[in-house]
Amino acid sequence: MNVSVDEVIALQDRRSSLMQETEALRAKRNENAQKMKGKLDPETRQALIAEGKAIKESISELEAELDEVEKEYQAKGRTIPNYAHPSAPIGKEDKDSLAVKFWGTPPKFAFKPLDHVQLGEKLDLLDFDTATRVSGPKFYYVKNEAVLLQLALERYAMDIVIKHGFKPFITPDIAKEEILNGIGFNPRGAESNIYTIEGTDTCLVGTAEITLGGYYSNQILDMSQLPIKMTGLSHCFRREAGGAGQYSKGLYRVHQFSKLEMFILCEPAQSDEFHEHLLAIEEEIFQGLDLAYRVVDTCTGDLGAPAYRKFDIEAWMPGRGDNGEYGEVTSTSNCTDYQARSLGIRYRDDDGKVQFVHMLNGTAVAVSRAMVAIFENHQMADGSIKIPAKLVPYMGMDRIAPRA
Repeated sequence: MNVSVDEVIALQDRRSSLMQETEALRAKRNENAQKMKGKLDPETRQALIAEGKAIKESISELEAELDEVEKEYQAKGRTIPNYAHPSAPIGKEDKDSLAVKFWGTPPKFAFKPLDHVQLGEKLDLLDFDTATRVSGPKFYYVKNEAVLLQLALERYAMDIVIKHGFKPFITPDIAKEEILNGIGFNPRGAESNIYTIEGTDTCLVGTAEITLGGYYSNQILDMSQLPIKMTGLSHCFRREAGGAGQYSKGLYRVHQFSKLEMFILCEPAQSDEFHEHLLAIEEEIFQGLDLAYRVVDTCTGDLGAPAYRKFDIEAWMPGRGDNGEYGEVTSTSNCTDYQARSLGIRYRDDDGKVQFVHMLNGTAVAVSRAMVAIFENHQMADGSIKIPAKLVPYMGMDRIAPRA
């Protein structure tokens, strides 16, 4: 997408000029109304009535023009991305991102490991074929013990996040387009990854970041309320247009999945520290699942418009290729005040000055991708899948047994 800062500045100047003209005419209209309150001769009254009518028409014309300029200004303004953190790697593609930490050792198998699709079919845990017939490609049924595994993952991650002071929510699956625009998602056009609901100006959410981010839209918070830490469990719907390739099969890239998202609103001086806090929670969750992973500092060209800095956790996935590879399972972004400005979320500081909050988000667990990693890393020689010890209390079993 081409970004023209000069064009945005020109629109901003025109917008400001129209607002000033409109306010001046409204003051003139009020002055005209005051003049008509006294005892007037018919000729003077008629002149004031004619003047008032002309002012009203001029205001109407200016407001219509301002409305069009405002729409164009907002649309063009959203093409300008956030600043990037000085330490973010410079680059345009995935290969330019930098692995900054490795944890755990990828498993070595004494047998040829299966990928998660093969395991899901062999153990009757996943059904892609029926879902394609019923709903279309990139949908799936979760079955049998995998249902318990999904619920276990949601509750396991939720318990960890709550321990760190996050207030739990189950969020709506639908949001208004104005909220999506404010968060930085494009709900329209060929490039959109969002399902729009025709004739309603609403969309299915691609993440609870959207509904959590919109929770305090157009509000001025008291400084004593900050930081606000929320976690939201939601379904996520994504078109995944163009999401092809050998690593997109099965559960890795789908149209619908469940995810627990973390969200923080804080003072600007705290956002870098909270970004590290979100990453540490994500690491705690995946270390508890006994999964080898790496932390990736995302390059500037792959940040997306709202993010100032973004870290991904990529878990080892043995089913990728001949020897396995890392695949993204979480991300966490510091969006500074980029989203807050669009959504109108501010706070009043100790001096009474109104400022924009900083907003951050992070994946606690995207269930479908966590299942990919658990299936593939914890498969056993007898065809069973070992359940990570942290999930056993939630599952009520320590393995998913092979089928007779």
